[in-house]
Amino acid sequence: MALRHWLQLAMTDGIGPILIARLVKAAGSAEAAASADSTLLRQVEGIGSAKSAMIAASLRQAAGETDTEIARAEAAGARLICLEDGEYPPLLRDIPDPPTVLYLRGSLEPRDLNAVAIVGSRKCSFYGREQAERFGALLAGAAVSVISGGARGIDSAAHRGALSHPQGRTIAVLGSGVDVAYPPENASLFEQIALRGAVISEYPIGTPPVAENFPRRNRIVSGMSRGVLVVEADERSGALITARQACDDHGRPVFALPGRVDNKLSVGPHKLIRDGATLVTNLEEILEGLGPLPQGVSEVSLFDQALSEAPAPASATPPQAAVHDVNDQQHAILKALDGEAIDVDLIIERTALPAQLVLQELTFLTLRGQVRRVEGQKYAKR
Repeated sequence: MALRHWLQLAMTDGIGPILIARLVKAAGSAEAAASADSTLLRQVEGIGSAKSAMIAASLRQAAGETDTEIARAEAAGARLICLEDGEYPPLLRDIPDPPTVLYLRGSLEPRDLNAVAIVGSRKCSFYGREQAERFGALLAGAAVSVISGGARGIDSAAHRGALSHPQGRTIAVLGSGVDVAYPPENASLFEQIALRGAVISEYPIGTPPVAENFPRRNRIVSGMSRGVLVVEADERSGALITARQACDDHGRPVFALPGRVDNKLSVGPHKLIRDGATLVTNLEEILEGLGPLPQGVSEVSLFDQALSEAPAPASATPPQAAVHDVNDQQHAILKALDGEAIDVDLIIERTALPAQLVLQELTFLTLRGQVRRVEGQKYAKR
């Protein structure tokens, strides 16, 4: 029942998430807000006398359209969740203007709390596409869900990178209805994402991808993430809007990948780095810089859940055993840690493994609780 009231509010002309929140607070509940008359509406800051009658009329009209909209969503293979639902992303609920309802294809899981956004230019270079896919795969391998906007270029590469890991999860936030594939060539990609994560939108079924939708879409990308990584963006890129929202509005850390100085797509990341964003070249630097998880949630528990709940490939170790078992590389790293904290360079020397592989496996072992980071790049057994 609560969903219908929140959906009715979302479908009402003249009010957005901020005014809806004020109206619900003034009325005492979403149900009471959905029945608000002009007298109550006039008392809400930002509505007043001028708009109260129009909004009251739109509220009444929207009341008769909610069941139709829910049916349209179901026909499109989607469902709706509202702010009161337990499935609603907790990090997103805490931003200043969270979407009143979300249209969802696929599923949102508790481990999606541990998420990083990867954003960047639609017209990216080969280097940008390669790095977005690389970081998408690395994050997925560290039990971090990858969030992006489903657009051409960096977004698509990040989603594909996450999907390349057998247990990777990724979430695409669209600037259109969840039934409208944009860009059209990503229709099959969105189908894959819905099976291994979620395709979400705050826009009604059938909404076309008009330009004004995307800046609003970006706040969801940022709001659902613990941090935002920017890979290639010119000065006018929407990726920079997402980064600014992450930092200024949502209190999330911003990471930037450096690029060639003669590439105009490096201007955005380099400017972010000058302004205080964290320069990153590897997975470890992102994980070190992430903000805290919501109270009561630990990275280890999310990692264990990712291993136990995600479908494993046929040749893999059974999920429940994977939490405790180690592969050959991890065994070599644990053997190299002889009780005292040692620098990662010494671990690389003792194991004779590639540096990037050592860093990746150290991340796994740290999240599992088998290894602890002492300071900087020094590690020890727990």
